[in-house]
Amino acid sequence: MSDLKITNLYKSYQNTHVLHDINLTINSGEFVVFVGPSGCGKSTLLRCISGLETISSGTLAIGGEVMNDVTASKRGIAMVFQSYALYPHMTVFDNMAYALKLQHRPKEEIRAKVEAAAAKLQLTPYLDRHPRTLSGGQRQRVAIGRAIVRDPKVFLFDEPLSNLDAALRVATRLEIARLKESLPNTTMIYVTHDQVEAMTLADRIVVLNAGRVEQVGTPMELYETPQSLFVAGFIGSPKMNFLTGADAASFDAHTVGVRAEHMEIGNDGIWSGKVIYTENLGSDSYVYVDMGGNEPVVLRQAGKTNHPPGEVLRFSPRPGSFHRFDASGKPMR
Repeated sequence: MSDLKITNLYKSYQNTHVLHDINLTINSGEFVVFVGPSGCGKSTLLRCISGLETISSGTLAIGGEVMNDVTASKRGIAMVFQSYALYPHMTVFDNMAYALKLQHRPKEEIRAKVEAAAAKLQLTPYLDRHPRTLSGGQRQRVAIGRAIVRDPKVFLFDEPLSNLDAALRVATRLEIARLKESLPNTTMIYVTHDQVEAMTLADRIVVLNAGRVEQVGTPMELYETPQSLFVAGFIGSPKMNFLTGADAASFDAHTVGVRAEHMEIGNDGIWSGKVIYTENLGSDSYVYVDMGGNEPVVLRQAGKTNHPPGEVLRFSPRPGSFHRFDASGKPMR
């Protein structure tokens, strides 16, 4: 079993408290993504799970066994870093085989495991090459392959795609999705700041804020029923529009949140504002409207649209497609 249970976990560096009372259960075979703004503690939590950081208090158990005092190498965990961390003087085969050689596994077993992992990741043609001859996406797949051959209980990914360009990010994200399907009994924990990676890869998402867990749920649970103003504003791109004061008063709320795709333009709209800018992306358009607040309101329209700067638009939220929050940032039902 590779289930993971974190109970009342705290992490501090002298007088600086980084993680506060983290309680989290990750089931065997789940793909869980940690998201949150920079400095929220997501990478620190991942390093506590791996054993690269000690836990100040609380417990961490894998498969029912408490791991607090177990060294990183004994936890049955494999970690994939954003920097690849490959040995430049070794071939792809030797990079992937290195951990098995340290364990003095038989040569036949090593070759079989490396070749099986290479086939999963479309790396077979590159086994005799060195990392410097590979693209960034290929190097990251080698790093993933090096983890696969160890048959870990838990995979940890620390922003593995952040060094790749847009096209390689998409291709490598698909590779990770395929890997998830091919290893259904392996638990995977993935740290990212990328909304698309979180929404497309995760079985569940853990949203962290200032070292605390804000909400845990499936991607659609977080998108459709955020449990705080923070989660509502963090999950989704573009971020949810928030209206306060008189604009929210008719909804009997302190803050009203509406996603860009749930805004409808019409002459009978309850709100109005002046167009700042329109982005035409082909399949969709985003209209940025100044309502006098600190940030523009974003309206998403299907296809191409033409609303020139200075045009006054009226718009309303689609019926039933808005979120009401009280003064503390909690949802109102």
